[in-house]
Amino acid sequence: MSVTVARKLWQRVAAYAHHDDPMVAACNLIALVVAFNQPFYPLYVHWAVSEHIWPTFFTFLSTPVFLAVPALARRSPTAGRALLPLAGIANTVLSSKAFGQASGVEIFLIPCALIAATFFRASERLISFAIIGLAIVVYLALDGAYGFPAHFYSASEHQAFLRLNALSAGTLTVFVGLVASGILSRRA
Repeated sequence: MSVTVARKLWQRVAAYAHHDDPMVAACNLIALVVAFNQPFYPLYVHWAVSEHIWPTFFTFLSTPVFLAVPALARRSPTAGRALLPLAGIANTVLSSKAFGQASGVEIFLIPCALIAATFFRASERLISFAIIGLAIVVYLALDGAYGFPAHFYSASEHQAFLRLNALSAGTLTVFVGLVASGILSRRA
């Protein structure tokens, strides 16, 4: 791919993510980063966990939803911002079912709750609290209720999954924090 093609592609992605409201633009950016990272998850699982990666393909069901965040945000900025953590929560539930609760994938509920806590205004606290509450309810209510995973991973594979998911969710949490601090620094 030539530099010119790459630059034009990047400009189109940046234009798609752009919004005059910095909180909406931040959620758009986070959603696209998550969507663009999803195709690499099977590779991470293969390298770090197991050669049995076929359950990771279930995570691609959420990719179009993450990609739709900026489009929805153009019609309704609040709905677009809400879709991001809701898609994350849904993807976490789907992944917990696919990999098993022992994979530790529920740790992704933390950045989902952080997004809900960070990117809604004081006048939108009800939405923020509802999404945070949903993340907590999912964690508590689905404990032990996922049934059999799509593939039975060994205890050592689940331990590797836990490390991978902790690193991934931690990285996403730091990224969300950096994006939020960028907004705050522009206001100061």
